[in-house]
Amino acid sequence: MTRIIDLTHPVSKGDHGVDFEDTMTLLRDGWNARTWRLYSHSNTHMDAPKHFIDGGGTIDNTPLETCIGPAWLIDLGQVQSRQLHTVADLGDYVDKIQKGDRVILKTGWEHRFGTDEFRDELPRISKELAEWFAEKGIILVGVEAPSVADVHDLEEVTEIHRILLGANITIVESLKNLHTIEQDKIEFIALPLKLKDGDGSPVRALARV
Repeated sequence: MTRIIDLTHPVSKGDHGVDFEDTMTLLRDGWNARTWRLYSHSNTHMDAPKHFIDGGGTIDNTPLETCIGPAWLIDLGQVQSRQLHTVADLGDYVDKIQKGDRVILKTGWEHRFGTDEFRDELPRISKELAEWFAEKGIILVGVEAPSVADVHDLEEVTEIHRILLGANITIVESLKNLHTIEQDKIEFIALPLKLKDGDGSPVRALARV
């Protein structure tokens, strides 16, 4: 039986870069409507090359073929704070991953969502692994952390994003519920808002297993 698993953190007022006001109310105006202030990289989201590359591709031009399709779900175990993911961590998947594949890293980091540690102590993709993904020619990488690199280290966060995005690897960050999936191959879906010239967008991410 096919299951659809929601991999998306809810967008809530007070989250990083998220706010709203009730512009219209049912009692006063006859209907409810809100005006949202939404950071393009809040909660579960997708990065476009423009995020770190001058003149890079925009989120509205991200190929839909990249956003939907089979993905390797690789369990890295319960990782430590600030751990660097390496090629060796992929184990036997080093020989399985091929050009055009999608790779999702399962780390258990989603359980720290809502804590300072989630953003400040996140595990990261090493330069070695980022370059390996680029050389392999994968088309998408997904992580449970809010970023693939240390958001407090401009040099690192710039380098890793530029390696991945420069190789046309779409990045999806802040995934959840990966711990509910036991199999290592899923159909992954993550669709961004079609924001004109956007550098990124929140997504509704799903797994079909």
